[in-house]
Amino acid sequence: AMEERPGVRIREGDCAVLKRGEVYKAVPVLRRRKIIFEKQWFYLDNAIGHTYGTTFEVTNGGNLQPKQEVEETTTETKEAGTDNRNIVDDGKSQKLTHDDIKALKDKGIKGQEIVQQLIENSTTFRDKTEFAQDKYIKKKRKKYEAVITIVKPSTRILSTMYYAREPGKINHLRYDTLAQMLTLGNIHAGNKMIVMETCAGLVLGAVMERMGGYGSIIQMYPGAGPVRAATSCFGFPKPYFDNLHEFPLSKVHSLLSGTFSTETLPSDPEDNALVEEESNGLTEEKQTSLQETEEEPATEAPMEINQAEEQETTDINAEDVEFKENKEKENKENVREKQMKQWERRKKLTEAAALLKEKNADGLIVASKYHPTPVLLSLLEFVAPSRPFVVYCQYKEPLLECYTKLRERGGVINLKLSETWLRNYQVLPDRSHPKLTMSGGGGYLLSGITVVLDQGKSDSSNFEALKMEEPSPKRCKVQDLHC
Repeated sequence: AMEERPGVRIREGDCAVLKRGEVYKAVPVLRRRKIIFEKQWFYLDNAIGHTYGTTFEVTNGGNLQPKQEVEETTTETKEAGTDNRNIVDDGKSQKLTHDDIKALKDKGIKGQEIVQQLIENSTTFRDKTEFAQDKYIKKKRKKYEAVITIVKPSTRILSTMYYAREPGKINHLRYDTLAQMLTLGNIHAGNKMIVMETCAGLVLGAVMERMGGYGSIIQMYPGAGPVRAATSCFGFPKPYFDNLHEFPLSKVHSLLSGTFSTETLPSDPEDNALVEEESNGLTEEKQTSLQETEEEPATEAPMEINQAEEQETTDINAEDVEFKENKEKENKENVREKQMKQWERRKKLTEAAALLKEKNADGLIVASKYHPTPVLLSLLEFVAPSRPFVVYCQYKEPLLECYTKLRERGGVINLKLSETWLRNYQVLPDRSHPKLTMSGGGGYLLSGITVVLDQGKSDSSNFEALKMEEPSPKRCKVQDLHC
């Protein structure tokens, strides 16, 4: 049954995550593609067909071989000292020199055996305590054993990877904070979610994973188009994207005021920029425009050439005409293609607008580098009453302002501003303790629940009601203020 389940085996074209110790790296699985990870280079060809979670050893020529499980040496036979007080780190305890180790490596001796040799040639190993010996072996293994595990991407793994490798791309959103967002936002299958994020598509991917392909998501994006670099690492099946819509933030105001139209789409240059971002190269449109600019001088050049070379120019012109006809054909096709793309985009935009207009979203998630207040106040309009919303911000101050604004506006209850605290522990027999390093901050969350905003009462009538409830001394003060 395990083998039949899709995605359990590593396939060509998958996005996989390499793991070594606590270090992760997402890579596409392609044949004959050199990969460098943790100072090791290798090819993933041999991994194709194995199950995810397999641990491989890097052998000569960068080939991966599934690692055979080796039984650990039993501790009874090990000699150990009572404490480390007599051990002096003078750099002379290891008899093997750097060149000896290099020679062993060149012979193709496995990392495991190199570690064994290091232990045997260490003068102080026997005097170390059992714990220190374990630590020594662990350290040397990390250095000399080229072992890599290939795991299937998931929210947990990808958020850990991004937070460790490039936290700036995800606005320093820590994995436990992301977990809190998914819980506070009550994200589950069948929801209709609005997601506004500038976290490389990590938050969007997390929401998609939690919803399992059921329900719909409208991603609000700033600029020319949504960025989904991290989303593509998840390796979701195609149906997951069928109910994923996108809508530009720049059009929210017009949609709320009723002046929205798809005619005023972002202009073509931005269109090109969007495609270029996706393909990381020159797009077809760009290339054709480059060729056209190169051509123009060529067609004017024959005018300046003297009579002696006229014969040649006529040949060039004949070729030119043919070239021009081909170009015109290409251009027409390009224009048609562009119109199709434009029409497709308008259709998608109209669909997304229609979904938003229903104003019945089941939740709202905001995690962006922009100030949360204006974004949240406008997007809350599209959320149905009695639904949760969660806003992430790396800093506390913008959320405090947002909290105050929401309180003034009303239409929300259960407003909470929170920060989660995370500490890692080492858990080992007789030596469990908190890790020495601890994360400084994983950002802040503002969460709440929408309720029907009572439009009937104006602020002044609320003020009157407040005055009535207040005890008489306070009432006097309020009246004094108005004098």
